[in-house]
Amino acid sequence: MYCTPKVRHKNLALEVQFFMTKYSAETKMAVVQYYLEGKDSYKGTANRFGVNQTDVIKWVAAYKNHGTEGLTVKNGSYTGEFKLHVIKYMQAHGLSARSTAAKFNIPGFTTVCKWERIYLEEGTDALFRNNRGRSKKMNLKKKSKLNKQSTEDLIAEVQRIRMENEYLKKLNALIQEKERSATKIKHES
Repeated sequence: MYCTPKVRHKNLALEVQFFMTKYSAETKMAVVQYYLEGKDSYKGTANRFGVNQTDVIKWVAAYKNHGTEGLTVKNGSYTGEFKLHVIKYMQAHGLSARSTAAKFNIPGFTTVCKWERIYLEEGTDALFRNNRGRSKKMNLKKKSKLNKQSTEDLIAEVQRIRMENEYLKKLNALIQEKERSATKIKHES
């Protein structure tokens, strides 16, 4: 590929990363050990292993707080008491959401951010509600049941309004045609 001296094209095959890539515990451990041995910075370690820099920071913090157990993936639900304890701890110690997530071995710091927002906006009780999954829509089974007569009345009214609409359209077209012919006669005389 021809490149001018000021423009360098990167090998795009190496640059492609998939969103939400899952890494094995062995890969995470290798990254953490490489960083903790002082071989490179967070950014250098991330580039060397082809991972995101924030993942390196998260894995190192999780390893420092929980050892190898901190590098395993945990997908679970948390009790309201646990959520409240995490938020209170974060506020009492002035920690960031990222530091708090590492301390309590919560996989994503955004989870802690969400809990804090809920706590501040809706109060303590909101942390005890289970809001996982899609929100429930209005009860779809409670459709108003119209009797047959009212359904027929509505259909008749719709037909009457459609006919009235057509009549007004035709009337409007006739008026416009009459105006055009009147202006045409004025221009000719």
